[in-house]
Amino acid sequence: MVSTHLFGTPLGASRFFLVFLSLLCISTASIADDTVVVRVSHSDFRTAHDGLIEAIESEGLVVGNVLPFRDMLARTAVGDGTIPYGEAEIVQFCSSLLAAELVREAPAQLALCPLSVALYTLAGKPSEIHLAYRSPGNSTAGRQRAESLLQRIVQRAAELARLRW
Repeated sequence: MVSTHLFGTPLGASRFFLVFLSLLCISTASIADDTVVVRVSHSDFRTAHDGLIEAIESEGLVVGNVLPFRDMLARTAVGDGTIPYGEAEIVQFCSSLLAAELVREAPAQLALCPLSVALYTLAGKPSEIHLAYRSPGNSTAGRQRAESLLQRIVQRAAELARLRW
């Protein structure tokens, strides 16, 4: 007897996994396209970190969490243990007004919260800072406002990092 409980057909599971893998490949290809990176030369990590925090707070927002990403990679030492970063962290924050607008537009947009900006240097290049964020896109008014907010924060952080050097 052949089991047909998954998706009602004997091949349902394999169809499911084929569809899942195709969607995964499509979404993986688009991941690189939605990352915005701003490079700041002639600064240092601590100055850029302080500038990012100040830029977030100047928007009336509160930093919710700072994730020490490079340290996490060093602790877990996955793969060959090579870490491309000199320093790296992810700063998370949220706007309650923006979050409410996003979820009113579509409940699944909850996945966009909290917003985050990655701050990193590459190994061997400590005076070249990178600020990066995932663009929420422009498909709705809320996403446009989120994109604008992230752009303002990253540009302001880059300006502050340059000024203090």
